[in-house]
Amino acid sequence: MKAVVLLSGGIDSATAAAQAIADGYELIALSFRYGQRHERELRAARNIVKHLGIKEHFILDVRLHQWGGSALTDETIAIPTDGVQDDTIPSTYVPGRNTVFIAIAMSLAEAKSAEAIYLGINAVDYSGYPDCRPEYLAAFQNLAALSSKSAIEGKITQLVAPLVQDSKLDIIKRAIKLNVPIALTWSCYSGDVEPCGLCDSCRIRDRALIEAGVPELATAVGRDLYKS
Repeated sequence: MKAVVLLSGGIDSATAAAQAIADGYELIALSFRYGQRHERELRAARNIVKHLGIKEHFILDVRLHQWGGSALTDETIAIPTDGVQDDTIPSTYVPGRNTVFIAIAMSLAEAKSAEAIYLGINAVDYSGYPDCRPEYLAAFQNLAALSSKSAIEGKITQLVAPLVQDSKLDIIKRAIKLNVPIALTWSCYSGDVEPCGLCDSCRIRDRALIEAGVPELATAVGRDLYKS
């Protein structure tokens, strides 16, 4: 069995990849250079691919930064560092990103006769992104059933989001159980040598790492913030 995994280089997508392997799939990894502020996460994706023994890895250029609209693709917009705000979609949301990425993953899956697409999207400890919700995933699954030759022939590609209802702590525990190389992953929105520890992604990740009993994998900033 084959599956495509959308691999950003972060802990969620790496854990989804490891889960797919545990589920018995031969993986094809798909990553994107979409004009993000840095390529540090793509280096992480390459390292994860090597560690997990994934034989095929596609990195596509999809230049979403050309029209901006996100702190991750427009350097004139500051990355928020005040923590996750309830009921607010943060400036790090990239318009249409998951929709574009999953659509391309569907094309790759059909071309490679893959039965599933594994996604690391998460609706619990996420940063307010509308395209990380179960109802979004269900809508895309309906589209997958209508939009391809393979689906018409009765071979619908399944969108699998094993982490969608997990908390970040649940994800870290799953990653540890699956022997995910957590230290190789990169979740920080900045591209410095070390993760900043202050952006939403770092804060959520650090808290979970500390609660999971592996504080040595958290940033020094995170250990100070959550030492209590």
